[in-house]
Amino acid sequence: MRIGLGTWQNTEPEKCRKSVEYALNNGYRHVDTAQIYKNEEYVGQGIKTSKIDRENVFLASKVWNTNLSKKRVLSSTKESLKKLDVDYIDLMYIHWPSTEYQPEKTLQGFQALKNRGLIQHIGVSNFNTTYLEEALQHAEIYANQVEMHPLLPQKQLLEYCKEENVELVAYSPLARGKVFDVPEIQEVAEKHEVSEARVSLAWILEKGATPIPKSQNQEHIKDNLKALELKLDPEDITKIDSINKKVRTVDPEFAPWN
Repeated sequence: MRIGLGTWQNTEPEKCRKSVEYALNNGYRHVDTAQIYKNEEYVGQGIKTSKIDRENVFLASKVWNTNLSKKRVLSSTKESLKKLDVDYIDLMYIHWPSTEYQPEKTLQGFQALKNRGLIQHIGVSNFNTTYLEEALQHAEIYANQVEMHPLLPQKQLLEYCKEENVELVAYSPLARGKVFDVPEIQEVAEKHEVSEARVSLAWILEKGATPIPKSQNQEHIKDNLKALELKLDPEDITKIDSINKKVRTVDPEFAPWN
């Protein structure tokens, strides 16, 4: 999946459309949205107006917590398909294991979507190892999307995902800008003459995860993708791994770790 474009909080119709279009026209092939972001329509428009054929775009969305009954999984995904104006979604996530989530029944709904060709892959989001292990008993899980960055390295969860052949997709990979002020990241960025954002994204890639930074700024969108070209030295990785500060920027009351 390489680096993806996140679209959380990207809700202004034309700005959202343009950022998706620009990202795709400049090398991105993975776009991430969600029902709760209220921008699926604009994301779909950005895909349509880009120069990239739909089959070459890896499109991901997420079913919100109140739509996780078996019946609503199907009906809400059909609504998402209509808003996105596509025939299928490459990867559909369970957004949180909360509210209407029932492992067996919810995942039966997702499997039905896959069987009908409405989605290509089943994903989960914000699942810790316990929830992920349970989900894997009911369906083949392609990816687990969680917050991950140098201030929240997710080492144990990442190792478990690798063991189970589940992709780890990293949202908030820049810790909402907090990585810019970390001395260790600043030092590595200065050494390679690149941005702190590029260093953080390259570190995630080195760990075997897929970052999905969000941005509407064209220069930032281009710079983030260049993380694919940055090769961090072993000493760079060690330095970033040694960061003491731990920060979680997304922590609702219904999170499974609370």
